[in-house]
Amino acid sequence: MTRLLHRSIHHPPRRAVAAEGIRFTDADGSSYIDASGGAAVSCLGHGHPDVIAALHDQLDRLAYAHTGFFTTDVAEALAERLIATAPEGLSHVYLVSGGSEAVEAALKMARQYFTEIGQPQRRHIIARRQSYHGNTLGALAAGGNEWRRAQFKPLLMQAHHIAPCFAYREQQDGESDAAYAARAAGELEEKILELGPDSVAAFVAEPVVGATAGAVPPVADYFQRIRAICDKYGVLLILDEVMCGMGRTGHMYACEADGIAPDLLTIAKGLGGGYQPVGAVLLGQRIHDAFAGGSGFFQHGHTYMGHPMAAAAGLAVQEVIARDNLLANVQVMGGRLREGLQAAFGQHSHVGDIRGRGLFQAIELVADRDSKEPFAPERKLHARIKAEAMARGLMVYPMGGTIDGVRGDHVLLAPPFIVTESDIAEITGRLAEAVEAALA
Repeated sequence: MTRLLHRSIHHPPRRAVAAEGIRFTDADGSSYIDASGGAAVSCLGHGHPDVIAALHDQLDRLAYAHTGFFTTDVAEALAERLIATAPEGLSHVYLVSGGSEAVEAALKMARQYFTEIGQPQRRHIIARRQSYHGNTLGALAAGGNEWRRAQFKPLLMQAHHIAPCFAYREQQDGESDAAYAARAAGELEEKILELGPDSVAAFVAEPVVGATAGAVPPVADYFQRIRAICDKYGVLLILDEVMCGMGRTGHMYACEADGIAPDLLTIAKGLGGGYQPVGAVLLGQRIHDAFAGGSGFFQHGHTYMGHPMAAAAGLAVQEVIARDNLLANVQVMGGRLREGLQAAFGQHSHVGDIRGRGLFQAIELVADRDSKEPFAPERKLHARIKAEAMARGLMVYPMGGTIDGVRGDHVLLAPPFIVTESDIAEITGRLAEAVEAALA
């Protein structure tokens, strides 16, 4: 009997009782390697002494202060640290409690920006199919995963969706990366012109698509083209780095690899490493100045925004990443992870693609490699893989609906940044066993 409403009512989860490093222990004493960081959250693993010490220190000083009355030293320090390494042009930080809140706030910032500068007709939001931007109604509307949206459509605001940059599924035979990037990015310009250039407020995208499609990176100069199109038509570019940011791909901000800077950038998950619920929107100077020179405030707020304990966790996590040079380990171990996946699945008859960046990698399962035909959705292969992995003491992040929200299966891996070469070998070995068992 449980009084909790679990994600799956008929299949309640195991009960975790302890966690240290990259491993969990459940109530039965079984151990599990956290190869997904939960949902790409636990970048430092579990029980890190420096983060715990920072939380104890902050709790002794000040646990909570409402931002309608006070700011705090720790929130100010976290904002300073984030902007110090942020992409060019980002100047201020708005602290919230998670990714969905961050995206919701970014959408409202985009809308308020245009009302402040005298362009209230700009209202349309464009995103991409098979994207995921959160579960609150605005973020869900922006997201392009039909399975998540379906039953809530009557409640959702209007949003528009173009094709993703998903080379494995959408690049044509014989089409170069450059030509495909141009074609995929060109859909944004076509949609802007269709809606009316002076009516579009923002384009929202994940630099590396996370949960819904499985660590899908862009090709060639796709995002540079996207940035140029947004600039051409005065559209704000919102990059959603809730899952792929904060070092996960080997750069502190994932868009660094693409050589661009957004107007608004959302982060969460790895920001606080799971030690506290925390997210943020990083906004550009011109957006801040529009608010400052207009109404004088951002018309939005949450009870727990700028929470001192959450800020303390975020600051401590970022300090450890910098001090221990963990981005270098993400890059090296990301290479080892790719090598391990290639060795285990590169020639596998039911693995069509291995993709990702840094410690953000995925495999896509197919019934037939030549045709890329997926397994029947009724088979729920992703769920079977998860169950078989858990039975082998391995936590991974499988998902169905990879192609269109219904068809396709992938497995996402996002281990903590402290992962070692021997850990990688265990992860890929156990995953290979789990996949074989699920396919049997």
